[in-house]
Amino acid sequence: MEVISFSDNRLSGDLPNGLCNDLPILKELNLSRNKLDGHMPTSLSNCSQLQILSLSENEFDGPIHSEIGRLSNLQKLYIGYNHFTGEIPKEIRNLVELEVFDVEFNSFSGSLPMEIFNISRLRIIGLSGNNLSGTLPPNIGSTLPNIEQLYMGRLTNLVGTIPHSISNCSKLTNLELSQNKLSGLIPNSLGYLTHLNFLNLWGNNLTSDSFLSFLTSLTNCTRLTTLSLSSNPLNAMLPVSVRNFSKSLVKFYASDCNIRGKIPNEVGNLSSLLDLQLSDNNLIGSIPTSIHNLRNLQGMFFAYNKLTGFIGDHICKLQHLGYIYLGQNQLSGSLPNCLGNITSLRQIHMGSNKLSSNIPTSLGNLKDLVVLDLSSNNMVDSLPTEIGNLKAVTGMDLSMNQFSNRIPRQIEGLQNLAHLSLRHNKLQGSIPDSMSNMVGLEFLDISHNNIS
Repeated sequence: MEVISFSDNRLSGDLPNGLCNDLPILKELNLSRNKLDGHMPTSLSNCSQLQILSLSENEFDGPIHSEIGRLSNLQKLYIGYNHFTGEIPKEIRNLVELEVFDVEFNSFSGSLPMEIFNISRLRIIGLSGNNLSGTLPPNIGSTLPNIEQLYMGRLTNLVGTIPHSISNCSKLTNLELSQNKLSGLIPNSLGYLTHLNFLNLWGNNLTSDSFLSFLTSLTNCTRLTTLSLSSNPLNAMLPVSVRNFSKSLVKFYASDCNIRGKIPNEVGNLSSLLDLQLSDNNLIGSIPTSIHNLRNLQGMFFAYNKLTGFIGDHICKLQHLGYIYLGQNQLSGSLPNCLGNITSLRQIHMGSNKLSSNIPTSLGNLKDLVVLDLSSNNMVDSLPTEIGNLKAVTGMDLSMNQFSNRIPRQIEGLQNLAHLSLRHNKLQGSIPDSMSNMVGLEFLDISHNNIS
């Protein structure tokens, strides 16, 4: 027997201690995605021919013993998503044939296993989600010449800077360093990683120069699809060089970065974008008209800024838009009538602006809308009867406006509505009897109106 693969089942219990005594030439053992538990037996080291060991996504616990260093032929080690504890043994350095080392989301503790960074054959390293401390090795570019994917997010105490030598990891496609304590400048040398596909630096204390020149350097990465910079104190303006980003860029996250100034018109060049997140910044000016070029956009997240001007009809050309977050800005004017033509919309968040129109009757076309928030504006007139067509909506906040006249009886059509706030308006008349049919309702606030 050379290969055993029982992955994706419901096997339980622990590993037989004498497994390798009966299988001397076993080369692959794959037990991933089961319900196995207990410790990893030291006798596994007797599988001297083992090349692939996959125990990921089980319930294993306890330490990894030093005997693992005897598996000198091991090429791929997958033990992520378990409950392993203790330090990663230094004997791991003996696994000189190792190409994949994946121990993500366990409870390993202690210092980063620097021995790992000296195994030159490694293509994939997964250390995310452990209680490990330390810094990225300054010579990482020379010790890991073959590295393609490096996952080191959500470590307990990863500090220091991103070393410039990482630019020598010329094969790198995925770099995950999110939710750590990294500081210092984001190096411009990241632009030399021309195979880079995924870069996640979210949730650190990383900075940049006043020109965000590292963004300009990343335009050299023509295969980049995901760029996440959110929750870093970048303190700068978005450069016009964003127009040169890869046409393959589909996700750009830069929320909570203290980005100031205007959203450059050049953002309209990113024609493949699915998600554009710029919330929680200090952006000013209007939403650029060039945004209508982002025909694939599914999520527009501009909330908690200082944007002004109108929400123009150009937004209606985004026929794949599912999420609009424009709340907590200073947008004025009316809601575009054509908004009801974007039938893909799932959530509309436009609360806390200066909108002053009525609710367009066309919004009744949004049969799949789940959340509608127009609170804290200056919106007027009656609630349209078409509001009863929003059959899928679960949350609706129209509070703190100037809506008048009666609550339309058609509101009974909102069978899935759980949260409804109409407080602080000028609504009058009686509560419609039909509201008794809204069986999903959990929260109702009609205070501060003229209801009788």
